[in-house]
Amino acid sequence: MSTTATRGAPWWLALALALTAAAGLGWLMPEAGSFDDGVVPWGWRLALLAVLGLAGWSVRRVAALDGRRWYGTATAALAGLWVLYFWQVGVTLFDVPKVLLPAPSWIGGMLMDRWDTLAGDFVQTVLKSVLIGWALGSGLGFAVGVAIDRAPFLQRGLLPLASLTSTIPLVAVAPIMVMWFGFEWPSKAAVVVLMTFFPMLVSTLAGLQAAGKLERELMHSYAASYFRTLRDLRLPMAMPFIFSALKVNATLALIGAIVAEFFGSPTVGLGFRISTEAARMNMGLVWAAIVVAAVTGSLAYALLVQLERKIAFWHPSVRSR
Repeated sequence: MSTTATRGAPWWLALALALTAAAGLGWLMPEAGSFDDGVVPWGWRLALLAVLGLAGWSVRRVAALDGRRWYGTATAALAGLWVLYFWQVGVTLFDVPKVLLPAPSWIGGMLMDRWDTLAGDFVQTVLKSVLIGWALGSGLGFAVGVAIDRAPFLQRGLLPLASLTSTIPLVAVAPIMVMWFGFEWPSKAAVVVLMTFFPMLVSTLAGLQAAGKLERELMHSYAASYFRTLRDLRLPMAMPFIFSALKVNATLALIGAIVAEFFGSPTVGLGFRISTEAARMNMGLVWAAIVVAAVTGSLAYALLVQLERKIAFWHPSVRSR
């Protein structure tokens, strides 16, 4: 069936394909120690090839659906389920040591068993260091970008200094921030501010220049002031640039806060948990903390995408998605 033939397909087709994939997941799931001699029988190999074909077929069919926005989410979820399945099968069949690559089922069990610990780490790292540092760094970059656009002579002094901050190695600035602000979350938020300031500054300057010359001349002919033009023309045109910076900064902020916690933190935090548990070879909890960080970053990105659609719905770059 071609892609054009599946356009406007009913929702139940995607559901049927998802159920088919779920049946495949439960059909071939080996247990640990299934093959004592370490050799996978040919029957299992052929069955795995069949399931691999089912995986590719189901993902292609769901991806070909058109007409509803949630089809994209369904495609990503289905592909993710297949990845988890083959991950589980691979580490089970080949008896991969947990210290190298634990099975998804073991990581899920660790998430449930240590959820109280990971919840405290989430609050310390994400709700304090990341959120506050991301807001301050992005807000400061936006404000400086508007100031440089209003007074171009500032560009000669401020822009090189801002570029300099983006070149400072994270592993060098994190211990300095710990010395300045202590071991608690303010030092991690300061690192996040440094990491998110320059991307927002550059994106703001580029976005403010996105307004066409004719539109700006029209506002000038109406005797509109700089701030009126900024509010009614230039900032709306800059919204896709600003949201792009916000999405990039969300990822940078999470990475920066976690890495900064390697260089000194209280006995809580995702970075602290990863570093200490890795030293103890407790890789299950390490991977559980990684999963929490990855899911948090993905959700933050998705929320910013939805917010962009609500605010800049009229922009061609947003309407085309």
